[in-house]
Amino acid sequence: MKVLMVLTSHDTLGDTGRKTGFWLEELAAPYYVFKEAGAEITLASPKGGQPPLDPKSDEPMFQTDLTRRFSADAAAQAQLARTVRLDSVDQADFDTVFYPGGHGPMWDLAEDETSIRLIESFVAAGKTIALVCHAPGVLHRVRNADGTPFVEGRRVTGFTNSEEKAVGLEEVVPFLVEDELVSLGAIFSKVKDWGVQTVVDGRLITGQNPGSSADAAEALVTALGRAGNGAA
Repeated sequence: MKVLMVLTSHDTLGDTGRKTGFWLEELAAPYYVFKEAGAEITLASPKGGQPPLDPKSDEPMFQTDLTRRFSADAAAQAQLARTVRLDSVDQADFDTVFYPGGHGPMWDLAEDETSIRLIESFVAAGKTIALVCHAPGVLHRVRNADGTPFVEGRRVTGFTNSEEKAVGLEEVVPFLVEDELVSLGAIFSKVKDWGVQTVVDGRLITGQNPGSSADAAEALVTALGRAGNGAA
């Protein structure tokens, strides 16, 4: 099983002067789910190299056993330091793609033509894709072959309006994930703030928030196993 994980290269939280990037748990937890399933993992980002970590995600209150494991994992840290450039990636080389969130993707991956075309190519190839937290927002420019919004009529979840409000960034982000997906015709579901929720709609898997990232990754591994391409 070959898994592509796509991280943000964006490190600025609007015009607040604060830093952002990818959310550590949303990389670390799925990373080890995939590793334990025998996957070969490739990390990519728009600019390549070391992607920016949202510093808040590494604060003690947001650390987990898996984030600590990842931070102490020399091989994982070396891989993270040399993510491949997204424009060098070919979906034909992978069984699936997984997008961790964090606020960073809202600015770069959501509008990145390379990312949009990449997701569309995975979809066209009939491959399962997964995105968590803010990352489902990167689907907002993705289109079906007939030009309609990819998420239209699909069941999805993602970082909710109330979760964004709880972290005080509802006026900072370019758009609200929940509102944007609903406006495109998605069937958006959610549980209480910070509860674990994963939604599987055919070959699209989405997770609501950081705590849902391992669950979403496990759902992806299960889906790949059912598809018969889960062998390492």
